[in-house]
Amino acid sequence: MERTFAIIKPDAFAAGNAGKILARIYQEGFVVVGLKKLYLSKVEAEGFYYVHRERPFFDELTDFMSSGPCLVMVLEAEQAIKKWRDLMGATDPAEAADGTLRKEFGTFVGENATHGSDAPETAAFEISYFFAGMELL
Repeated sequence: MERTFAIIKPDAFAAGNAGKILARIYQEGFVVVGLKKLYLSKVEAEGFYYVHRERPFFDELTDFMSSGPCLVMVLEAEQAIKKWRDLMGATDPAEAADGTLRKEFGTFVGENATHGSDAPETAAFEISYFFAGMELL
């Protein structure tokens, strides 16, 4: 079994879609081993997305991620990273395949409803950013 990190972003939360996305997560066979509802501060968002600090979209991204509540999760499944990324779909909802979360719930590349780790090393960092080991059941 593999673990990955996932976020249901503020846009999906504000639109009332967090429950629908969480239901899909369970339907697709993931086990949720960690779950928190958070309201990230700008500083927390900047720390989480530090790898993008030199990119032109950094301020817009961190403003967005600190604009409202989100759900942060640790998901477990066989090949969880790939499975979650496949379920999310392409970063740009306009390019995402039908049936993916971003196609159904995202509006544009900057507000695409979900986030997911892209590699085991990224997952390890992202999980530890939000969860202590004792919080994962």
